Amino acid sequence: MKEVIKEYALGYTMLRDVIEGLTEEELHYKPAPDKWSIHQILIHVTDSEISSTSRLKKVLAEDEPTLNSFDQEAWAKNLGYDLLDREQYLLLFKLLRSSMQTILDNLTSEQSERVGVYADQGRFTFKQLLEYRVDHVRGHLAQIERVKKAYQENQLTN
Repeated sequence: MKEVIKEYALGYTMLRDVIEGLTEEELHYKPAPDKWSIHQILIHVTDSEISSTSRLKKVLAEDEPTLNSFDQEAWAKNLGYDLLDREQYLLLFKLLRSSMQTILDNLTSEQSERVGVYADQGRFTFKQLLEYRVDHVRGHLAQIERVKKAYQENQLTN
């Protein structure tokens, strides 16, 4: 669990590192009409963090709370992700992660086994939910690398 908590704490730095030196053109490049730009991915990661931080706290504070998923495509489409301030969202991500650090540093093994229940997905322990947060950032870091590569390939062919 210590390694998961350590990587969770590094999420902001990892996101910052992967976009280091990118231009606005690169950040807003979409590899296909139905794919997200790096800018949109970063907004999504933060929106997901907003929801998940609340879920993590619910699991620790309440007895087997009901957890709700959110429709990420609807959020991206209807909240105008292209118009949102990426720097504000990255700062919010950083603050959300750091706000959890004291809780995570004092987490007991009993707390890590507390359960939350998704109506559409079933039961998850706090540990599983935290591992998913780490995996979520990892997955989007890989997605950002794919978009960067697609942008570079597009520049070579144009």
